[in-house]
Amino acid sequence: MSDLQKRVQEAADRLVESGDERGLQVAVYRDGVQVVDVVAGVADPESGRDVTPDTPFYNFSIGKGATSTVAHVLAERGLFGYDTPLVELWPEFGRHGKEGVTVRHVLSHTAGVPGLPLDTTPEDVCDWGTMVAALEDAELWWEPGTKVGYHAYTFGFLVGEIVRRATGKPISQVLREDVAGPLGVAGELYFGMAEQEHARLARLEDAPMDMSAFGEMPADLPMFKAGPMTLMPNAELGNRPDYLSADIPAGGKTSARAIARMYAALLGEVDGTRLISAERLSAMTAVVSSGIDEVFGMPSSWGLGYGIGGPTSTAEEQPTVFGVPGAGGSAAWADKATGTAFALTKNRLTGDFATAELIGGIIARG
Repeated sequence: MSDLQKRVQEAADRLVESGDERGLQVAVYRDGVQVVDVVAGVADPESGRDVTPDTPFYNFSIGKGATSTVAHVLAERGLFGYDTPLVELWPEFGRHGKEGVTVRHVLSHTAGVPGLPLDTTPEDVCDWGTMVAALEDAELWWEPGTKVGYHAYTFGFLVGEIVRRATGKPISQVLREDVAGPLGVAGELYFGMAEQEHARLARLEDAPMDMSAFGEMPADLPMFKAGPMTLMPNAELGNRPDYLSADIPAGGKTSARAIARMYAALLGEVDGTRLISAERLSAMTAVVSSGIDEVFGMPSSWGLGYGIGGPTSTAEEQPTVFGVPGAGGSAAWADKATGTAFALTKNRLTGDFATAELIGGIIARG
């Protein structure tokens, strides 16, 4: 056991023993080689089933990294370009003045369609046709490319429909065939997951949270207009069988080692597989959009599908880091400067990234 593996394992064990975490995985690749593979705690408190390295976790928004990766793999093959208007692939999307939206706008969260109808139900989100129709009928919040705002749910369906129109296949199939399969993690990286596989998943739980702050927020905040409260990330939603079975590429089911392996294969070769060229890596991880997020009101910086900077740092502080964290405290990212890919998955949904920051600090110190 390497010293780094030992220190990360000790930290993970302490987090579980303290009650701060229930179950977690940490995976780290350096220059295409896995150097940390840590698990701690239980995947399911009711049964006592332990977390293992191949346990998939449902992770809010971490799946956006895989969604973006699928898009870049297809762009590398020439199926579309970043400046391709969506209407060239998906003519029906051009209603209500949206004909100028490009793939670049979607990937950089500047498309101007961040919201879902406020009467959208979890059942609606599980139906691809319903979500596509909602996007076709959506009206712009801003002129595409002029502002940035997190497209929490719509990002996944926008990219997913681009992929479907370009390939004739659902994005879950393309993920399996063109990303997860070649990397040997098809059994650990999913969008839609067959119900017979659900027993392998970690069971999510909500950490105690002070909800009084939400009561002080103005009712007209843009985040409350971007979708109904019934779709806000929590354990009940993330444990629903229909939600787990459906293709919802705003999130994903993955082990830490699977998503870390994917990021490693964006940086370079992993056992002979590299997903994209070095030139494309540079293009997609340059800052494309930045400013105050129109939905959440915080500063943000995006490349093409990945946030630039870590989950607790800025693009100015860590310009070589790219990835997507998830509500609940899980995170996955890569660092071009060090050749490091990192992922933390966990089943206790917290309101911060304290665990990712703690473990990430250990990794950074080597």
